[in-house]
This record gives sequence, C-alpha cells and structure tokens, in this order.
Amino acid sequence: MAEVKSRHKTVIEPLPEIKTVEPFIFSGEGLRDPFVPDEASQAPEEGKIESGIRPDITRPREELESYELDSLRMVGTVSQQGILWGLIKSNDGAIHRVRAGNYMGKNHGKIVRITENQIELVEIVSESPGVWRERKAGIELVEASGVGK
Repeated sequence: MAEVKSRHKTVIEPLPEIKTVEPFIFSGEGLRDPFVPDEASQAPEEGKIESGIRPDITRPREELESYELDSLRMVGTVSQQGILWGLIKSNDGAIHRVRAGNYMGKNHGKIVRITENQIELVEIVSESPGVWRERKAGIELVEASGVGK
C-alpha cells in the first residue's frame, strides 16, 4: 500500500462543457395523417375500373405461400376417401400434400382443380396500387425420372 501511495499523482482533466441544445417543436398542423391511407394512392388509375377483386389479407397464410410458384414441382397425386390430393415438392426437398381450396405461391394462388397431370390455380396479382386482377396459373406433373432428384 505504501508503494501505491508514493506514486506520482496525475491531474484529472475536467469534464467537457455541456452544450445546450435548442429543443425542436414539431407542428403537424396542416399535414396529412400518416396512419390514414392517402386517397390519391388508393384510387385506381384513370381508365381502369376497380373490379372488387382483392386478396383476403386477414386469412392465415399457408406454408406453400412462402415459395415462388415456379420453385414448386408437382410430383404426383394420391386419392384418399374420394378426394384427389396433389403432391408438391418444394425447393428444400419437402413433399407437401394439397387439395382444391388450398393456397400456394406468393401471388395468393388458390387451387381450383387437381387432375392426375396438373394443378390449376387462380392467382390475384396487383396491376397498380389498389387494382387487382385474377390470373390463371398451373403446375404440371414432372416426369417420373425427376422425382428422385
């Protein structure tokens, strides 16, 4: 302890001077509310008629809706209790079972029909803000030699 007490004492620098910052007062008067949709961006473009078609955003999303439609492959079908199910292989190698009424793909694609060779969907795609249209899509059965790949 005597050694520590005998060490040369250093001068501690004073704290820096605190600068005063002038407060900023925001006045939102006369500005549009950012939490209310802007009518101009919600209105359809001139010449286009809003069809009333729009995706149901309150519906819980299904697992296959996280994949792009072109990354999914139909690898077969299976019939159980009179219902024809489609077998879909995702790009991570998992096989999923789907039937009419299920959704898949990132464009709100609803399966409308399954045959032995094809799955038919109706997608809802955005043409412009607030304007949606339906588009037919499908996935065809991949050749049997491609199933194991």
